[in-house]
Amino acid sequence: MEAVPLSIRAEVLKYARLTAVHGLVPNTQGNVSARDPQTGLIAITPHDHPYEQMTADDLVIIDAEGRQVGGALEPSYETAVHVAVYQARPDIHAIVHTEPVYTNMFGVLGRAIEPVVVSMLVNLGGAVPVMPFMPSGSTAFGRAMVAIMNPGYGVIWANHGLLTAGRTVEEAFRRTVIVENTAQIYHLALLHGQPTVLRREQLAGGVA
Repeated sequence: MEAVPLSIRAEVLKYARLTAVHGLVPNTQGNVSARDPQTGLIAITPHDHPYEQMTADDLVIIDAEGRQVGGALEPSYETAVHVAVYQARPDIHAIVHTEPVYTNMFGVLGRAIEPVVVSMLVNLGGAVPVMPFMPSGSTAFGRAMVAIMNPGYGVIWANHGLLTAGRTVEEAFRRTVIVENTAQIYHLALLHGQPTVLRREQLAGGVA
């Protein structure tokens, strides 16, 4: 059976569990994956499996084309989306898909989350756009999503959730938390007035 190093699978498991601990996913929804840069194989969480019961051996291994080559469980429903991202973005080696409440609020409205705090600008590079609603789980969805996300590392799925990406699972997860935290701040600020949106050139002097 083809395998991904235990260290990579352990990272996928760790942050998949943290998505549940942080309240970023309801029930068994969401998914996390990582690509082994040496083999190109991908470890992804299985479909509809409780995070608190999940082990590293429960992760599913797929190849660069999305074919299952390891693991006994059914792969995530959105496996094709992860594969589409990895095929299009060689700089990305980890993906976290969650369904956080405040981010989803903006997705339901079809409204991008603007960089109103510096952590968002530093870690996401700017606003996180919204992909118009279409059923997920297909290569077509993945390719359309990548086109909207590029060249960034986060995209909101309208009426569904959030996808963030990075070089590592830790980096992708950190971006998830930052987007949801920013969504909360942005929402509260909009209740009181017009938030100040940061611009990239404002970081020219560095961040303290």
